[in-house]
Amino acid sequence: MSTEVRQFTVGADDDGVRLDRWFKRHLPQVGFATVSRWARTGQIRIDGKRADPADRLSAGQVLRVPPGGDTPERKPRTRKPLTEEQLALADSMVLTQDRAAIVLNKPPGLATQGGSGTFSHVDGLLDAYAMDGPRPRLVHRLDKDTSGVLLIARTPGSAAFFSRHFSGRSARKVYWALVTGVPEIADGLIDLPLAKQPGSGGEKMMVDKSGEGQKARSRYRVIDRAGNRAAWVELQPLTGRTHQLRVHMAAIGHPIVGDGKYGGPEAFLSGSISRKMHLHARRLIIDHPDGDQIDVTAPLPEHFAASLAQLGFDEADGDNAPVYIAPPEKEQRKAAAKAHAKQYRKERRGERRSRGAGPASAPGKPPKKRGPTKGKGSPKPGKK
Repeated sequence: MSTEVRQFTVGADDDGVRLDRWFKRHLPQVGFATVSRWARTGQIRIDGKRADPADRLSAGQVLRVPPGGDTPERKPRTRKPLTEEQLALADSMVLTQDRAAIVLNKPPGLATQGGSGTFSHVDGLLDAYAMDGPRPRLVHRLDKDTSGVLLIARTPGSAAFFSRHFSGRSARKVYWALVTGVPEIADGLIDLPLAKQPGSGGEKMMVDKSGEGQKARSRYRVIDRAGNRAAWVELQPLTGRTHQLRVHMAAIGHPIVGDGKYGGPEAFLSGSISRKMHLHARRLIIDHPDGDQIDVTAPLPEHFAASLAQLGFDEADGDNAPVYIAPPEKEQRKAAAKAHAKQYRKERRGERRSRGAGPASAPGKPPKKRGPTKGKGSPKPGKK
């Protein structure tokens, strides 16, 4: 147990974090009740001033922490050491890394996180990237059978930074997919709300026709087609719902090849085309905590590349188009309101014209005759 006053300088990774969260990161043995009591009695100071557990810290500030406060030691949870095979898999997935992030190319069939009956997953491999620092953290997900770009945050500070960008939809994600059939519209927007399918235990989503589901919007662009048999499409999720791209493509009648969960038997092509899922997170563009930008492209898995070749597609054709940037939600609402107001004025003009075209009186009666208008300069009756 500490017996002396401690001083800490707030680092860049803790810039903007709440005081109580700082304790959870750096002094987890000090409970929240103790932090609250110290703050209430003025024993915690930030740059010499009294502090509150909800105060946000800034990099460079000096934090004074009183002695004591340690809770009884709890037995630390031990993790099973990674095998040589697991370490090799972790190393093979790395596309790029720096002090804030590790960008992986997740293979199909590997879950992002563990669950019921799932013991092999990316989260279980993160100790391979810990080195001498904190254990890296997941900040977004990919479905088990979806391959491609997966970003891992190295520190708590960078995790908070990247999480804000993913939740704020400023991160741009580009997916490639093979779908059955060919969409009639080559470049379209799918705007269909989604909800959990009853009876599936939350494992399956559906289009919610009641209109009460979560808003979900996806953009697609046909890159190439193999007659009417299949199409190679670029997909961009403009919202982040579970299985969004898979449900949306199945909803417009063009399920992703290999996605039997949402496409049923129609999701598989005959011949030698693989029955694995053909959905790949091709590219990620996101701001970096240092002010730069991460822009990473993930190579295709073997089965996807082989299917492209068998259908006569040239992989180079997929990266030529510029990445679509959706306008901010606020601007979208303003544009929609402006369009609505314009349509309303147009309809009102039509109503005014129709009222002016017909007689003012009831059918079968002649219009009322009006006498001379009285006003300034008009002669009074009987006078010249």
